[in-house]
Amino acid sequence: MATHFTLLAAVLLGLLGFAVGVFGTLVGAGGGFILTPVLLLIYPQSSPALLTAISLIVVFFNAGSGSFAYARQRRIDYRSGAVFALCTLPGSVLGVLVADKVRRPGFDVIMGVALTGLAWWLVRGRRQPAGGDPGRGVDREIVDRSGREYRYRANVRLGALFSVAVGFISSFLGIGGGVVHVPLLVTVLGFPTHVATATSHFVLAWMALVATLTHVAAGTFHHAVGLRRAAALSVGVVFGAQLGARLSQRLSGSVIQRLLAVGLLALGLRLVLSVVL
Repeated sequence: MATHFTLLAAVLLGLLGFAVGVFGTLVGAGGGFILTPVLLLIYPQSSPALLTAISLIVVFFNAGSGSFAYARQRRIDYRSGAVFALCTLPGSVLGVLVADKVRRPGFDVIMGVALTGLAWWLVRGRRQPAGGDPGRGVDREIVDRSGREYRYRANVRLGALFSVAVGFISSFLGIGGGVVHVPLLVTVLGFPTHVATATSHFVLAWMALVATLTHVAAGTFHHAVGLRRAAALSVGVVFGAQLGARLSQRLSGSVIQRLLAVGLLALGLRLVLSVVL
């Protein structure tokens, strides 16, 4: 795509946003982990700060739309999510400021290695029992709109500590955080996968908003083209997120985890190879 912005470019970005919204919401990752590597490939001359800013705006609209759908399904753990969201905010601001200091080749490698590592950890990492660690945390019980019950123990303190790091990593890489948070919620904290994806979207909406406002305050959007790209992508993800939330009701938690791992691995390897080759 050229540096100027055309109607065709807007349509293509809207379709990309729709696909990102469907898959990102389905796996509870917000879509940033897909969008940022794609933007790095489409716009090789753009700065990492600009591309992460665009991605975070899109993540905000994706997470907002997805959260609305998940709220209707009654699958969000609001008590845990509110604490996690608050703890991600300091790291998300710092991640924005640091991203502007990293040169592009190094940024691409960091992104690729991070995504590949997360995929391996999600597939091979240690798993908690389905109900969480029986010796820690507080009891949680969620009954969704269909009548399905989720019982588990939420270690909110440990989750809060993780959220501080998640805020920095996700904001620095422009991936929104869900791709990091969902594996942590499922494999370490013992959240049911469907509750983890929904709660992750709730956290993402707040974190992405703060990170986006930080980019605006830092002057990352120095020309209108970046905002137009973000607007076209955001229109697509708003509709895609609704479809992704519906599809998530039809898939088991293990399938959702595998889809997340496959997406992480494919994009991580592609980005690393684009630098090496």
